[in-house]
Formats: sequence, structure tokens, C-alpha cells
Amino acid sequence: MFCSTNNPAIKRFNRRFMVAMALYIAIMLLSVWAFKIYHPSGGIAYILAVLPSLPILGMLAMVGMYLTEEKDEFLRNAQIQALIWGMGATLAVTTVWGCLEDFAHVRHMDLFLVYPMYWFFVGVSTVLVKLRYK
Repeated sequence: MFCSTNNPAIKRFNRRFMVAMALYIAIMLLSVWAFKIYHPSGGIAYILAVLPSLPILGMLAMVGMYLTEEKDEFLRNAQIQALIWGMGATLAVTTVWGCLEDFAHVRHMDLFLVYPMYWFFVGVSTVLVKLRYK
């Protein structure tokens, strides 16, 4: 979304997002630490492996909450465009990379990179959408 604004929907989104990101970092550090020190297996390993993804799922829900709370139709539409462009770029990169993996035997892309890649493309798209409407 946008960094400094008086828009209450964006302020709520930013606040929720920062809390979720802090939880993600804390849970990720805890999981990495637990795997390095204790080498868990079985059910505990699965739980520790899945825990960091829960705040990410929350962040995805927060985007939906923002879109429903946003009263300005122009801002909502611009954000939806950026989200769709980000999704398209992520799908394009991962599809091309998948073909490269299958046919050219390039290094496997770690799937945890898809989420940050998506938000990178959303960020680029947000700038481009804003420039388009200036």
C-alpha cells in the first residue's frame, strides 16, 4: 500500500501488516533455531515447518480486508490492478523457471521465494499504475 497517508483503510492495513511481519520474523527465527538445535522429527517438525506460513496466510487475508474497507474506488481499483499485474508477473517467472528446470536442468527455485517475488512485482506494479494515472 502507500507509506504515509491519512487514509484510515491504508493505516489499518499497514498496522496489521507490520504486526503480521513481526510475527513471521519471530516464528521463522524460532523455527530455524529449533531445527538447528533440536533437529525435530515427525509431527513436531511438520508443525515447526508450517508455523512461519501462518502469518503469511494472515497477510493475504489482510489484503482482502483492505480491499473491502477501502472506500475510494479509484485507490481500490489501482491496488487491484497492481495485485493482478504482480500475480501475472509471478506466474510468468515461475512458469518460465519451471520449464527451465524441466528441460535445461537449471537449479530448482525454492518455493518460499514465490511470496516475496509476488510482493516485489506488486510493488513495481503499484509504481507503474500510479505513474499511469498521473
